[in-house]
Amino acid sequence: MKKRNLLSLSEITRAEIEAVFALARKLKRAQKSGRAHRLLAGKTLALVFEKPSLRTRVSFETGIFQLGGTAVFLGPGEIQLGVRETAADSARNLSRWVDLIVMRTFAQQTLEEMAAHATIPVINGLTDLFHPCQVLADCLTLLERKGALKDLKVAFLGDGNNMVHTWMQAAEKFSFSFVVACPKGYEPDAEIVRAAKEKGGRVSVTHEIEKAVRDADVVYTDVWTSMGQEREFEKRRKAFQSYQLNQAVLARAKKDAVVMHCLPAHRGEEITDEVLDGPQSVVLDQAENRLHVQKAIMVWALKGLKGLKVEGLKG
Repeated sequence: MKKRNLLSLSEITRAEIEAVFALARKLKRAQKSGRAHRLLAGKTLALVFEKPSLRTRVSFETGIFQLGGTAVFLGPGEIQLGVRETAADSARNLSRWVDLIVMRTFAQQTLEEMAAHATIPVINGLTDLFHPCQVLADCLTLLERKGALKDLKVAFLGDGNNMVHTWMQAAEKFSFSFVVACPKGYEPDAEIVRAAKEKGGRVSVTHEIEKAVRDADVVYTDVWTSMGQEREFEKRRKAFQSYQLNQAVLARAKKDAVVMHCLPAHRGEEITDEVLDGPQSVVLDQAENRLHVQKAIMVWALKGLKGLKVEGLKG
């Protein structure tokens, strides 16, 4: 059987993503109605985390439990990749004990090394370069709110970070436009921008907030200082202070625009309370959909979705 990894959205086709969304909807309905959906009974998930987490850890642990499996959490002090043991050796050992690895780490290269040496699927729970599970959950949230992704305009305010890179990959697949407004010196990776454009993605980079949010269907933001960048906090706070998502900025988007944030939020920095907690915010829907989408991703990784018959989960 082909080993299905999810290291970035380049590893999964549009058809597979649509199948993931279809299953996620079924699993969401099943969970809310109390119907059992033990599609991964007896399976074990290893959570290899070099970065702390609330949403990623809880949603994956809860998700594998609801699917009938179990999880083993390995935090930074337990596995110590590159110090106590290489990623390659850890991958070879974990492959003998568990069925699936979710990794949350700094360098994309560490994740790719783990995947290269594991004989079981590896899922990206976040790296400094990509965050595919979050963006897939975000896209499902937009499908619930907007009905379709095609021809939406998604505006992102802030750092050209892992979220921006992943949104650009999503734009390649779903024909929506994506624009990031960032300060000079904080643009996304030029190679990722180039690759997205070559594959037909309508993506652009600007330093002008008004240009980005004008006629936007979605206004997205993220923290200005990510994990591992703490020493840059003051420098970044000064550079990004004019890129705050507040009510005045939101007013320049479409009247029915939704506000998104992958959380955690630094209130009063990249976003104000009135916007984060306001009627246009869907941040808690995004967080909830991490659970449902990631459950579908785990099923895809371990079983595939083509021809999958799910008892009691019709429609």
